[in-house]
Amino acid sequence: MQDRIAFLIERVQVQNPLANIRKIRAAYDSAEAAHQGQKRRNGEPYIIHPVAVAEIIVEMGLDTDSICAGLLHDCIEDTQFGYKEIENKFGTSVAELVDGVTRLGMLQYSKEQEQMEDLRKMFMAMAKDIRVILIKLADRLHNARTFQFLPEKKQRDKALETMEIYAPIAHRLGMQRIKWELEDLSLKCLDPIGYHEIVNGLNEQSEQQEQFLEGIKERISSKLCDANIEHSISARVKHIYSIYRKMYAQHKTINEIYDICAVRVIVDTVADCYNVLGYVHDLYKPIPGRFKDYISTPKPNGYQSLHTTVIGRAGIPFEIQIRTAEMHKMAEYGVAAHWKYKQGLDNKVGNERTFAWIRQLLEAQQDTEAEDFIKAIKVDLFADEVFVFTPRGDVVNLPAGATPIDLAYAIHSAVGNRMTGAKVNGRITPIDSTLKNGDIVEILTSKEARGPSRDWVKIVKTTEARNKIKQWFKKERREENIIQGREELDRELRANLLYNGFYENEEVQKNCLNKFSFAHLDEMYASIGYGGITVTKVINKVKDDVNRIRRAAERTERALQPQQYHRPVTHSNSGVIVAGLDNCLIKFARCCTPIPGDDIIGFVTRGYGVSIHRKDCVNYVNGQRDSEDRWLEAWWDEELTESKNRFITGLQISTRSRIGVLSDVAAVLAASKVNVHELSARDLNDGFGMINAMVDVAGVAQLDNIMNRLKGIKGILDVTRTVDTH
Repeated sequence: MQDRIAFLIERVQVQNPLANIRKIRAAYDSAEAAHQGQKRRNGEPYIIHPVAVAEIIVEMGLDTDSICAGLLHDCIEDTQFGYKEIENKFGTSVAELVDGVTRLGMLQYSKEQEQMEDLRKMFMAMAKDIRVILIKLADRLHNARTFQFLPEKKQRDKALETMEIYAPIAHRLGMQRIKWELEDLSLKCLDPIGYHEIVNGLNEQSEQQEQFLEGIKERISSKLCDANIEHSISARVKHIYSIYRKMYAQHKTINEIYDICAVRVIVDTVADCYNVLGYVHDLYKPIPGRFKDYISTPKPNGYQSLHTTVIGRAGIPFEIQIRTAEMHKMAEYGVAAHWKYKQGLDNKVGNERTFAWIRQLLEAQQDTEAEDFIKAIKVDLFADEVFVFTPRGDVVNLPAGATPIDLAYAIHSAVGNRMTGAKVNGRITPIDSTLKNGDIVEILTSKEARGPSRDWVKIVKTTEARNKIKQWFKKERREENIIQGREELDRELRANLLYNGFYENEEVQKNCLNKFSFAHLDEMYASIGYGGITVTKVINKVKDDVNRIRRAAERTERALQPQQYHRPVTHSNSGVIVAGLDNCLIKFARCCTPIPGDDIIGFVTRGYGVSIHRKDCVNYVNGQRDSEDRWLEAWWDEELTESKNRFITGLQISTRSRIGVLSDVAAVLAASKVNVHELSARDLNDGFGMINAMVDVAGVAQLDNIMNRLKGIKGILDVTRTVDTH
């Protein structure tokens, strides 16, 4: 390891001659002592990872404290060398950086809550000091380079998290080099076949592409030399994930994708950028609609460049990027360029506009639940952008698909709340229309406006607008929210046969209020009404408590009351024995679909024999007093039910909406070797869904096994037995 740390010190001296080498060496010594005896999954000493992270941080050009924090970043989480020790030895700045990167995994959270709290903490630390996320990106980048040593499932989980969270963050910070590598390494785990198909295809074309790009470089360079424009030209093949997305979107193979080459021209001044653009369009025919001017309208992450796609002599399209050397540094290193070339940002945070999105993200998610928080972060980070103008000429960037309502709330919540209409490019336009790049949008407002419509929550694309609308209803329409929320909850309670169980049992209500931190029912109704909590979550909690209380009551009743009948020794062809009756017609109630292992009861019907119910069935619980003489004790015939008999029952599966979840459920049912009578799915509000299945099982043991396997599917929130709705 001495060679490795010597190499690190050497690179530090080259990249940052003003760095405190003694402090960095001390940080290495402390990290090595703290991680003594620890190994990585590939068998290497653990200290290799912090040193590799520090090397990436040095490449970013960050300062001494950042390098020290990179070396010490796992100490608080994985060793006895804690915050106080780091603060005493290296100062508060290093300690806070290390603490900002440290996960909260030691607390008792669910998986979603843990991920939410980790991200929330990281974003809060990031809002104070942007170096936190730069260190975290360096940590994730080195981990991504060693994904292959993780178990396969963990590889995919980490790769997916990297693709959904960390690569988009790198993009938002303008760090394209790190973003590209994170995406390529994640793709290698998520779709290894597709990844290697592209790699092999590029290798086969490498010689041809090299000749093609060299010809372009020579032709452009010759033209610019004639015009006396100082320049440098480089050419590259686009990164693998970019090609993968293009293949997926266009349903093409690698051999059918042509515009996978890019040429970059770097010049001295902005005026030269536009001059070069003119010369390029003289040499090659530009493709209409494929020119983008990010110099006059920079991206939110500070990226500036001219992009144009042109057709080469062989009819092959390729992209040309034109920028100054300063723009190129920003494009490669993003926010880190401020340290690499300008010795840090003011107050280590940067200007207000550059990092406003971090604070907006935090403010929008203050009272959000785990699943919604993570979903919103992914949407906010991933969204492609459009740039629109206000009538005053101000540029506002919004996610692709945004509407005039999103723009109104991006300007100010008061503008959104008073909005009555919109003009796009001088014409009255529906407020739910999709905005395009370059649109000039005027928001029409009125002091007489009554506020936003509830439908707007489903129309808007930005989390910021959605939350501001919800906040308005929370504050201004409390009574209306209570009425609407109660109606929505009552409707779902009745549909799930839980109405009496909820309103007649104070314990169920109290548990539900405590679970979601409400002081009384009106607060919960209001929250459902304005969209603060989904009714699905409330129903799932009520269902669990009602079923638990019913089962406890049944056990108590059986213990206190003597049995009227002893279980007979006889057997039955139906699989059920009814006390006092032999060879009677048996049918299984569709309201509760009993199966072997359930406690059951028989009900004497008029002309249709005996209907068998579960003892926790709502029809038995509510109807036994009115028809007490028609309810008879019943038992499963153990000899018959242990054979190959199968009994139909229903499952209700609550899930987050995602592509493929229904096929995953079907795969589990098929692997469980059960006959599926029905399988249907429907979308609920706010990204949730419900899947219903009717299956044949031998008994409760098999059903429990199936339910546990279904709960293991990604995105499944809950699995319960349900009624047959037909």
